[in-house]
This record gives sequence, structure tokens and C-alpha cells, in this order.
Amino acid sequence: MHVYRDIAKTSLLSMMLFLSLISFSFSSSSDMAYAEKNTVKGPPDTWEGHPPIHVKREAAASPTGITPAQIRYAYGFEKLTCSYTGTFGSSNLCGYGQTIAIVDAYDDPNAQKDLTTFSTKFGLPACTNLNGCFTKVMSNGPTKSDHGWALEESLDVQWAHAIAPGAKIILVESKSANFPDLMNAVDYAVGKGANQVSMSWGGSEFSSELSYDSHFNKNNISFFASSGDSGNGTMYPAVSPYVIAVGGTTLNVDNLGNVSSETGWSGSGGGTSIYEAEQPYQINYGILSDNKRAIPDVSYDGDPSTGVPVYDSLGYQGTKGWFQVGGTSAGAPQWAALSAIVNSQRPSPMSSISYGTNTLVYGGATGINYPSDFRDIVSGSNGGFVAGTGYDLVTGVGSPLSNGLVSYMLTH
Repeated sequence: MHVYRDIAKTSLLSMMLFLSLISFSFSSSSDMAYAEKNTVKGPPDTWEGHPPIHVKREAAASPTGITPAQIRYAYGFEKLTCSYTGTFGSSNLCGYGQTIAIVDAYDDPNAQKDLTTFSTKFGLPACTNLNGCFTKVMSNGPTKSDHGWALEESLDVQWAHAIAPGAKIILVESKSANFPDLMNAVDYAVGKGANQVSMSWGGSEFSSELSYDSHFNKNNISFFASSGDSGNGTMYPAVSPYVIAVGGTTLNVDNLGNVSSETGWSGSGGGTSIYEAEQPYQINYGILSDNKRAIPDVSYDGDPSTGVPVYDSLGYQGTKGWFQVGGTSAGAPQWAALSAIVNSQRPSPMSSISYGTNTLVYGGATGINYPSDFRDIVSGSNGGFVAGTGYDLVTGVGSPLSNGLVSYMLTH
């Protein structure tokens, strides 16, 4: 995630480290649950998340950026039959009966309080621990708060709720941003019964990554990860063939949400994997990538200059309030929310097992389905690749036209 502000670009060192793409979340200490501690062996513990944040301006008293209503209109959510108003627990709310797990690092003690501020501002149903909508857990014991990660958590939680207000949200906070702790948090989310897991973080690929792909090969669960905010290049876990990798666009809309243009964002992570093999869903789609997994799969608004409002009262860089935020981490939780809308109406949830969810996504981008299910992004560059007709290494198959895509996923 990026909070847009002309700060010095992330150093090469921090880009090589295991990074988290900014997202914001809220919760009070009374909402915490402490999960049983696990251990997972992985890459060096020195690979820690460092959110590459860009803030457009210091925190403001009023929100700026593209609003939930505009985003929903731009991506076709407003054409769905489910509702965005009402009381949590109502069966007509988008995402009803589903659970979205948000996996991030460190604690945001104000996550629930800030979610309430966001929901009130934009007319969304209340989402609290008391009404059963919001839960926060620490996956392997108590952890400290971190201002950068808290902003990331706020982004993830608030915007998952903006797209699927009928879904329960579990914010799973890992003890640290190192790989073993984050993977423990992913496993915990799976164990809590979430049908969709959002991961707004990632890091450099590593030679043993294939041995961790099984964490994402699960029945009745779909995984969504940010593709990266540093332009061309690949990251894990986005590059896992069982994960939907979400790239970024620059989205321009009018006051209602009509799209005047959508182009590939310069920061959108994309490329071909060093270690992961190309799978049938990309082979059959005709993607030429030297038999290697290509990312991203899909895209979403990610440019901080066309970013979204997020409320954070813990404070970021000495200020509190409304931030305008961007990054591919904004897209991952919203794609997870789209999944929740689909699963709320399916006889059985979509599954990452045997590449099921990925296959559905590429099916929706095939033949006569393509123009009704996706907006093909045909211009823009991430510094190494250029967006063009069909699949590309900047925006994947494009951004969702949810009214068409949801219908396709319900019937296939």
C-alpha cells in the first residue's frame, strides 16, 4: 500500500526485504483473542515487512480520494442484486454469511474504532465485535503496535467491509513481519473457517518457496495477494500458483463513479517467477512466459494519486485522521470481498485447491465472457512491461466488471 506523499522512494535494500504493502485496520484491545502459538520454518527471519507508504498529504479532518460508492460503481458492484445498506446480519447484504480473513503484522489497537468511523462516514452497516461482524486475533501471542502496519490494516479492513458489508471480518495479526510469523497467521486464518484470505504483503522469491505453496492449496478457500508496489518484479506469496495476484491501475472517475480512464499503474508489480512453473490456467490462456508462473492475474485501482480514503487514529508519521492511500494492497482485500459476494450465493465456495479459483478467473476472461467480466487495461507501464490487449505483466487480465464476473463465477 501507498499513502501518497512525495517521500523518498523505498531503498533497494527495503525492496529486497520481506515487505508489506500498506493497509489499514482497526480494533480495540478488548476485542483481542490470543491464538495458540505455532512455528513455521521459512526464509531468513531478517526478511521483514516494510510497508512502502506514500501519503498524498498530511492526515486531514475530511476524507479525500475515490469513495466506496464511486469504486463500487466503477467496478460494477452497484449493479449486483445484493445491498450495501441495512443492518449487519441481513441476508440481502453483499457478502452475507461469508468470512474474510485479513492477514497482517503487528497490532492496531484502534482497528475496530477506526472501522466504525469509516462505516459511519460512508453509510455502511456497523461492523463491530458486539454485532459479530468484526474479530481481531493475534495468531501467535501478544505483539506490539506498529504505525505503518496499522495503516495497512486499516486499509484492508475498511475496504473489505466497503465492498462486502455483509461478510464477517477476522483481522489476524502476526507477532512480527518475518516470514514464519506471517505464514503462521495464514494458517490460523485457514483454521478459523475463512473462505477468502487477503494478504497485503510479500517479499522476494526464495529457492524453497515451492515447499510453502501447500499452505495456499486448500479446499473451499481462495487467497488474494498484492503483486507489489515497486514496478516490474515478482513477490511471494503473490507468485504462488494457488494465489490470485492483484496488480494496480490508475483509475479516473467522475463524481458518480463513471470511468473516464483506467491505465496500468507504474508501481504495479509484475513479471515471471524465478521458481514457480506455469500452470494449466495460464498455459491454456496462451500466456507465453517461458513455462513460468506470470503475475499479476488481475488488477484494481492502486495508484495513490487516484487512491482511496482510510481513517487511522493511531497515527502515521506524526499525524492522525483521514489519509489518501494507494498500492496493490488496496486491491487484494477488495478482490477478497468480491470472492465473498460470489461465495455467499454459490452452493459451495470457490477453492484454491487444484488451482480452482485461478481457473475460474481466467475462464471469465476468455472468449465472449471477457468484455462483460473484465475491463481490459491496454495502456500503461510498470517500468519493465507495457499493458496491452489481453493478458499483460502490468495488469493481468484486467480489472473486474463485477456484475458480469460474479454471474460467471456463480454458473461455472
